Amino acid sequence: MSRTASPSSPIGRALRPLARRLSPDVLSFDPAVCMAHAGDKWFAAHLPDAVAFPRSTDDVSRILAFCNSRRIPVTPRGAGVGYVGGCVPSCGGVALSLARMNRILEINTADAVAVVQPGVITGVLQAAVRKRGFFYPPDPASLKECSLGGNIATNAGGPRCLKYGVTRHYVLGLEAVLPDGMVVRAGGRTHKNKTGFDLVGLFTGSEGLLGIVTEATLRLLPHPPARAAFSAGFPTMAKAAAAVQAVFEHGFLPCALEIADDFTLEAARKHLGARMVPEGRAHLLLELDGQAASVRGELRAVSALMKKCGALSPRTAFGDEGCEDLWELRRGFSESLKATGLTKLNEDIAVPRGRLVDLIRFARALQRKHGFPVACFGHAGDGNIHVNLMAADYKNPEVSARVGVALDELFAQVLAWGGVITGEHGVGLAKKRWWPQAVTPGTLRLHEILRAALDPNGILNPGKFV
Repeated sequence: MSRTASPSSPIGRALRPLARRLSPDVLSFDPAVCMAHAGDKWFAAHLPDAVAFPRSTDDVSRILAFCNSRRIPVTPRGAGVGYVGGCVPSCGGVALSLARMNRILEINTADAVAVVQPGVITGVLQAAVRKRGFFYPPDPASLKECSLGGNIATNAGGPRCLKYGVTRHYVLGLEAVLPDGMVVRAGGRTHKNKTGFDLVGLFTGSEGLLGIVTEATLRLLPHPPARAAFSAGFPTMAKAAAAVQAVFEHGFLPCALEIADDFTLEAARKHLGARMVPEGRAHLLLELDGQAASVRGELRAVSALMKKCGALSPRTAFGDEGCEDLWELRRGFSESLKATGLTKLNEDIAVPRGRLVDLIRFARALQRKHGFPVACFGHAGDGNIHVNLMAADYKNPEVSARVGVALDELFAQVLAWGGVITGEHGVGLAKKRWWPQAVTPGTLRLHEILRAALDPNGILNPGKFV
């Protein structure tokens, strides 16, 4: 970061009239506050000129209308735990934090909906609706700290999206503020709605480029009364991938189906302890949910099938406590890789499910060619595998250039297989370089047209992929 946030900067001076129109604690020029809102979990950071903490839709509307009239950049921010620099205020201006808009406005079990503000933490909503016997399925790994507004902006997924889908499938309605300050409402609280264009879908996954969501009506499901899990090692990733295919070929639909390679397991053995990690060079974790009797029957059948597929050290669990014990290993993979001391470059690519073995083989070829360890783990059931390039001395320009070449090759191959460069985290800044390759020229132009129509002055989250 080469600049210093200051209320005396040109943009800072331009924002002073806005500060007088808002409550005293809404707009901050404090350098420490600006520093805390300069980046997310990716490597880029840039200081905003000010940070806004709106408490209402009206606050958001006032801020955007003012900034739009003066062409001051505004970068929306949820909890700031993204992995692609999506909330980095790369052009300065205002970082608009939605953290104070954090109320669950309604949980209606008759309608099976929850109405929330964008700053509500995902895990908080899940716990609140479960007390009422209901279920909000999207479960990003950061659910204890990520916000629902950020989930909507990135169309977040997670392990359970194999069976239940991603965030987009649970947003029934929303309120959003457009860059000029106009407040719009799309969708509603009915579970079916075909009134006009799918504006809910347009905003969900838009990465803060089209408008700022200030309220969402979310679909709830009855909470499954039982859950069970199966965990085992496999001799090779090829055998583990074959087991994934066998699960579907035999008619099972788990709510989660996770896989991990040998580098990831070795890191976990060192960081978490060997007792937590089964033998073998690959790992598979499967979870089932539903009615107790059917889940028990499925668990027995799946266990028998996995043993035929070559499972090593199989473990099963029934109920929340036992399942969480088996998930402890999976949830520790990311920290285990970070504990190696190498820089972990997490690429959330997705490939057609039949390409899992090809992807692992390609990752090994990248490792041999470029000299970086490549750790693969993630959501095998939907082909969304986290391919982690593990680089030593990443800040060295020569090393980062070599990493860039390896990523060029990875994304080119993924696209050639009909895959995508991001399955969960979004494009943001991190994948901006590959965005033109990831879509057709017509699709690229359509994004530009939509952006220009809603934000002709280009103030909202500027510097990102569109």
